[in-house]
Amino acid sequence: MQLDFQKTNGLIPAIVQDAATGKVLMLGYMNAEAYEKTRAEGTVTFFSRTRNRLWTKGETSGNFLRVKDMRIDCDGDTLLIKADPVGPVCHTGADTCFDEKNSGKAAFLDHLKEVIRSRRQNPTEKSYTASLFAKGINKVAQKVGEEAVELVIEAKDNNDELFKNEAADLLFHYLVLLEQKNVDLDEVIAVLQDRHR
Repeated sequence: MQLDFQKTNGLIPAIVQDAATGKVLMLGYMNAEAYEKTRAEGTVTFFSRTRNRLWTKGETSGNFLRVKDMRIDCDGDTLLIKADPVGPVCHTGADTCFDEKNSGKAAFLDHLKEVIRSRRQNPTEKSYTASLFAKGINKVAQKVGEEAVELVIEAKDNNDELFKNEAADLLFHYLVLLEQKNVDLDEVIAVLQDRHR
């Protein structure tokens, strides 16, 4: 899909989203030159409608937007940019131009779910995850139990790094168990949301 700059009088809206958190950071506009510069340099450059020139986000503040991915919408007239922000995005000092806090990396769990599902559907001999699926539900459930016990043990000590590593191990194996049971994490979240009401 190609961007259709003619359709939008030479400027297309570019929505910038944090690649890690999924938060919408800002909206800017690009002409073809800004788009090509962004693609070539990997740093978001817009066309300023008020200054009538190209401007790279962060050129004065140092708060650049480093491009991770760019996607064109189905009509070819809007761009979604997933980026890593270097500092606050808004000129006011706020995390986003919509005055929202940009925190939390839980969106990564969606990516991890897809990786786990892929290991189940396309197993390879080198994949630890695929080897768990091959051993069946009992082994997967046992690993969740083992990791939970290890997390409890580390919780009683004062080594935060070991605790975080055990927490990550438990979370990973929990996601594997959900996949083994054909239950999506979103279904579990829905239960929590219902309980919260």
